[in-house]
Amino acid sequence: MEIEMEKERLTAEMAFNDSTSAVIKIRRQLPDFLQSVKLKYVKLGYGYSCNPATLLILALILPVFVFTVVQITGLKLDRVSELWTNRKLQLESIDAVTRMVGAVTLCFLFALYLAKRSRPVYLVDFACYKPEDERKMSIDSFLKMTEDSGAFGEESVQFQRRIAARCGLGDETYLSSGITARPPNLCMEEARAEAEAVMFGALDSLFERTGVNPKDIGILIVNCSLFNPTPSLSSMIVNHYKLQTDIKSYNLGGMGCSAGLISIELARNLLQANPNTYAVVVSTENITLNWYFGNDRSMLLCNCIFRMGGAAVLLSNKARDRSRSKYELVHLIRTHKGADDKNYNCVFQREDDKGTIGVSLSRELMAVAGDALKTNITTLGPLVLPLAEQFMFFLTLVRKKIFKAKVKPYIPDFRLAFEHFCIHAGGRAVLDEVQKNLQLTEWHMEPSKMTLYRFGNTSSSSLWYELAYTEAKGRISGGDRVWQIAFGSGFKCNSAVWRALRATPVSKSRGNPWVDEIDKYPVKVLRV
Repeated sequence: MEIEMEKERLTAEMAFNDSTSAVIKIRRQLPDFLQSVKLKYVKLGYGYSCNPATLLILALILPVFVFTVVQITGLKLDRVSELWTNRKLQLESIDAVTRMVGAVTLCFLFALYLAKRSRPVYLVDFACYKPEDERKMSIDSFLKMTEDSGAFGEESVQFQRRIAARCGLGDETYLSSGITARPPNLCMEEARAEAEAVMFGALDSLFERTGVNPKDIGILIVNCSLFNPTPSLSSMIVNHYKLQTDIKSYNLGGMGCSAGLISIELARNLLQANPNTYAVVVSTENITLNWYFGNDRSMLLCNCIFRMGGAAVLLSNKARDRSRSKYELVHLIRTHKGADDKNYNCVFQREDDKGTIGVSLSRELMAVAGDALKTNITTLGPLVLPLAEQFMFFLTLVRKKIFKAKVKPYIPDFRLAFEHFCIHAGGRAVLDEVQKNLQLTEWHMEPSKMTLYRFGNTSSSSLWYELAYTEAKGRISGGDRVWQIAFGSGFKCNSAVWRALRATPVSKSRGNPWVDEIDKYPVKVLRV
């Protein structure tokens, strides 16, 4: 199990500059598995097969079972010497041994299946934090606050004005009190207050919706890229809810907007190793101490797009929770391009020429995101696409590569694999490019675009606001497949596939931030 605890200082998230001319160009090509097989991965696979459970079966259970079968079949050990002369005893022994081998084989295969099978991971429910109305920040209020601060030059103010007008955000996103104060009060106390409001607000709603006692939680994972105080955010939750002393708690920092799905994978792996357990994942970002007061344009983008938000997710491996859970985790694919310098540096926390800390977004961000997405969906495609789609793609590839036919490449239709799409709401430009390359309709993109419009880029929690939107619209039916796609610094692209276990009725309870206003959406977002 890989726990990617990066100590990178690139702790910003994806915010996308719509003025860039870069385009995501995705080649729809399945990986050539036969040409890419490496011996070290084959050896690694054999290593996985020799786990402690398998060794226990071979060393303990199997010999005991063989001895029992020998005794039951009547093959007495003191008569072994007669096998060479007694024909009748030979036939009886052969018959007994045949029955024994068959029984042992079946028992061994069944025990091996029980030892190797993965436990299902259920998403019982989730909740998204919705701040108070006084935290709302319209575009005009944001620009006035920017001008009144006196920290920005005229060119920087005009640049933020242009970005704010076309980044896809509406007039009801939220900012923390430390940022909106006059003058701004960017201190550790305000940052802690923001973290507590978001995390405890989401968790209170989650526990209310599920009826789970916080003391029953066995695994806690918190991800926040930019704010990592001591004690940690996970310790803040343990202290607030007085969680059990043997809880397995983790705090992931510096991992960007895709950290939410990294946390889900970590929770899944821990649930596989710890039966009969609840796991809670809290995904958030803290902007109070990371507001940029400088004039570097590559760093000003984050001010225009990032907003306040967070989500809490309850996962379970308990068989009895299946009946009340909303989704089951089917696949989770992670792609990390950090080995390449261009990918590594495209989202980077650093000082500008005046020594002011901010998060820099490079011009290559869109191209980098496109390359990471291509790799990720190339890996995911064979797991989810119908066989007919894979066959048509392969047939077209053979005609083009072997017979040199001048045919267009076949683009698999991912709409046949998924009913719903939740694409990280990093900015309007990236959503438009993903829509074009995956050939998605406005209906498919509606949850992502409306989340960006209503709540802004809330980093790793944006995927859950999007799924909450889909539920509030009453679109989820039993058996539906949901594809969550997240991008993040490093550079990373991660995918999670969920299968709905039942239709999700629209609920008026706390935790879904859309239910009181869902009838207003979708709205038409004007392009400037």
